[in-house]
Amino acid sequence: MNPTQLEPLDQAIARELAANGRCSFTDLAEKVGLSVSAVHQRVRRLEQRGVIRGYAARLDGEQIGLPLTALISLTPNDPGAPDDYPQRLEHITEIESCYSVAGDESYILLVRVASPLGLEDLLRRIRESAKVSTRTTVVLSTPFEGRSPTL
Repeated sequence: MNPTQLEPLDQAIARELAANGRCSFTDLAEKVGLSVSAVHQRVRRLEQRGVIRGYAARLDGEQIGLPLTALISLTPNDPGAPDDYPQRLEHITEIESCYSVAGDESYILLVRVASPLGLEDLLRRIRESAKVSTRTTVVLSTPFEGRSPTL
């Protein structure tokens, strides 16, 4: 078996946890047909291997005062500059995700802010910190987001 492939039982465990990260070991054991101790051991092994990278609450941007979501594409001002943009930007907490991409841009950032004025300020700070030009796409609605890969 390919080391990156999961055994069917591990796939079932990962699929259940992706759907409900708060599922108890007892409920998980019942769903996949194993003992609680066997499920606990498999989950720990999946965590150690990095298959399960963590557990987190997903917050609603509207409800926590960050209703404006945008995608910001970064293009280096100097193509010969070192590719250290993630390190230059990691202190900016409004950046939720940073993707290295192929194409005209080097990176695309997913950001959440309170207002258009907040987005304008964020863009200024990104440009100053990383010495890049930006292209911004404002998200109008999010039909779905944060889905786990299909197993």
